[in-house]
Amino acid sequence: MSTPPTVLVADDDRSIRTVLTQALGRSGYQVRATGHAQTLWRWVEEGEGDLVITDVMMPDDNGLDLLPRILRVRPGLRVVVMSAQSTLMTAVKAAQRGAFEYLPKPFDLKDLLAVVDRALAVPAPIADPATEPRDGEEKLPLIGRSQAMQEIYRTIARLTTTDLTVMITGESGTGKELVARALHDYGRRRNGPFVAINMAAIPRELIEAELFGHERGSFTGALSRGVGRFEQAAGGTLFLDEIGDMPSEAQPRLLRVLQEGEFTSVGGRQPIRANVRIVAATHRDLRQSILAGTFREDLFYRLNVVPIRLPPLRERTEDIGPLARHFLERARESGLPSKSLDQGGIDALRAYRWPGNVRELENVMRRLAALTPQDVISADIVGAEVADPAPAAGPASLGAPDGTTNLSTAVERHLKHLLAGSADGMPTRDIYDQVLAEVERPLIRMTLSATRGNQIKAAAILGLNRNTLRKKIRDLDIPVVRGVG
Repeated sequence: MSTPPTVLVADDDRSIRTVLTQALGRSGYQVRATGHAQTLWRWVEEGEGDLVITDVMMPDDNGLDLLPRILRVRPGLRVVVMSAQSTLMTAVKAAQRGAFEYLPKPFDLKDLLAVVDRALAVPAPIADPATEPRDGEEKLPLIGRSQAMQEIYRTIARLTTTDLTVMITGESGTGKELVARALHDYGRRRNGPFVAINMAAIPRELIEAELFGHERGSFTGALSRGVGRFEQAAGGTLFLDEIGDMPSEAQPRLLRVLQEGEFTSVGGRQPIRANVRIVAATHRDLRQSILAGTFREDLFYRLNVVPIRLPPLRERTEDIGPLARHFLERARESGLPSKSLDQGGIDALRAYRWPGNVRELENVMRRLAALTPQDVISADIVGAEVADPAPAAGPASLGAPDGTTNLSTAVERHLKHLLAGSADGMPTRDIYDQVLAEVERPLIRMTLSATRGNQIKAAAILGLNRNTLRKKIRDLDIPVVRGVG
């Protein structure tokens, strides 16, 4: 009979060590636990353990600093890093120093056990020292410790060791370019250029020349050779912002680049190698654009290799306080008066729906820093600035069951904020699709919860064909777990 695998656990919190030891023991693993990094290091040097679970902060060393040493002496040993720091840099450093997985605290024991099972079933990745991220915790590009942001951090961390194509989706103002820059700045191509192009801002007739360059005389006004964005981004990252606005006539050329890895300039004949990592972003629902015939399905699948959905601010209200303080600090650094928020002010910020998302929050905090005479920003000050705050999230914002606010009135109020939330004063685009998704997502999610994940019953309640319901679940990225609810 084979000996069960041994898991080495290192955490300075005795209660966490006890819980992990009991859970792993019930799952059939042998466990050795310690509260000191040096004890863990001694066990590893002596050849003990088939897997390591270590916290980052311990009294005698840092788990992330210990990680490369562990993998140098035991390259095949799998290491799971856990941390209460829960920042993007923690996730990135864990991935790039060779961790098999990173788990932000608190985490579900089922998730941990699933990671342990998976780690012991496959070979561990070996750290690539060439991709060690730069230091600078104080300059994090993304702020937030909500569960939604933790998943995004973990995804970004995994992607920094690859050149996979990424599609970032999310409403306007959610920070799509910040994610693209993080993928570049902490990835293998960080020493190359980061080149961004906004598809919605370029005239249709110039889009191909902008992307691929042009030869002298290739069109009227082309007096010399022009270098396109693909060439400018050679060795780095090309960020295709608002890819959903790319003209249909230019889409086949982009598809060929993604398929063949080379392109020709407008009017040129010599193929040019495309040495770039592609990151695309859009606020549109591209599946709807495919159905409408305005976006190629084959191009969508070439771009959507790794999808990242950025949640709107109303879906991560616990991040509003840290974000607001961050923007006030940035305002102070730019020369504006120093301001702080009391708890009432934070609660008032969290009560607003933020149709303009993080960008709108940043603009509001800068205005408050510049125009508010008080040093402390209270609920009254916030309320006067954002006006008519709606409930933070959830179906209740669509109208109370007793009819005190009917659905039509709530929708009109939401549309008012939506139209007013654009940074440049112009109305947000794709309001129809956006509002429909905001109504459909909670409606379908709550119906599935009521039927405990039974899609046949949910389809009957909603009056939808089952295939239609399945498609909406997929398009709206709604998780379905049977027997939960």
